[in-house]
Amino acid sequence: MPIVWIVLLGLVVWAVVRLTQHSPGRDSGPPGPGWQSRETPEEILDRRFASGEIDADTYTEARERLAAHRPKPP
Repeated sequence: MPIVWIVLLGLVVWAVVRLTQHSPGRDSGPPGPGWQSRETPEEILDRRFASGEIDADTYTEARERLAAHRPKPP
């Protein structure tokens, strides 16, 4: 019976090491769902307008507000 537990523990350790190991030459694939690039407010607005979440009037008004509150370059 102790041999079964040793084999089971060995398999668990092997699985954990295998899943957490990252080989240097291996492509890790696309970023996971927790990673996202930082979108500007204008990009978010453009995406929402393109997907149909907001109408043209709301889009235009929001664009004007964003332009009015955009910091001026020095």
